[in-house]
Amino acid sequence: MTSVPGLRSMLPAFPHDTDHAALIGPFPFRPLPDPTPRELLAQMDRHGVARAWTGHVPSAWYRDAAAGNDELFAALAPHRERLLPVPVVNPAWPDWERELARAARERCPAVRTYPSHHGFAAAGAAMQALAAACAGRGMPLVLTVRFEDPRQRSRLDVAPDLSGADLRAAVRSHPAVRLLVVGADRAIVEEVHWGSTPQESARIRWDISGIWGAPEDHLLHVLRTIGAERFVFGTHFPFRLYQAALAKLSLLT
Repeated sequence: MTSVPGLRSMLPAFPHDTDHAALIGPFPFRPLPDPTPRELLAQMDRHGVARAWTGHVPSAWYRDAAAGNDELFAALAPHRERLLPVPVVNPAWPDWERELARAARERCPAVRTYPSHHGFAAAGAAMQALAAACAGRGMPLVLTVRFEDPRQRSRLDVAPDLSGADLRAAVRSHPAVRLLVVGADRAIVEEVHWGSTPQESARIRWDISGIWGAPEDHLLHVLRTIGAERFVFGTHFPFRLYQAALAKLSLLT
């Protein structure tokens, strides 16, 4: 693991050996530049990233997440040492427990869910059931605030962003659930962190893909005020350039 220049003595070297927020697969609303395992591995090799928690873009729009998970597992099968599948569980769909059990059998590091896309409330019974099941298996639950900036979003892409209230409701759904939140900006991070109890905020990790770096220095600010241990490296490939997350780290001052 390489130390990050500029972090200095105030912060520990920020690890970037694992990408916690990568995806593969096509996007319904515009073409993505080569959203394949091959290109993801090429970017990882180029930038010294050992492994990636890897999700499947289309699964957010599938009614039955099992079909998307089939595609994800098949695509990653030749690369499982480095590309770790993070399948989708939709607690609003019948027999969703089978997909969580499948993820456990496959030794997946986490599972994803998309309340806005799958039509259930982050404060409702479905989220509570999923949070309890994930907590029971010791498996983190990944929530995505947004795929794209609203300013460039298709008019057909109508699923709303997750709000700070949604994220607070999710972490309060079960006293032992652990969340990884992908794509949040500084405003969401601070709203949720400072609006949660210390016990709740300790169970949330944030990826850095949606937090601005230099010259605004939002990333440096939250690392200093909230704590670097609450953040993980994530690129949001293929929606963002892989270099962007690494550049933010290298420009920390």
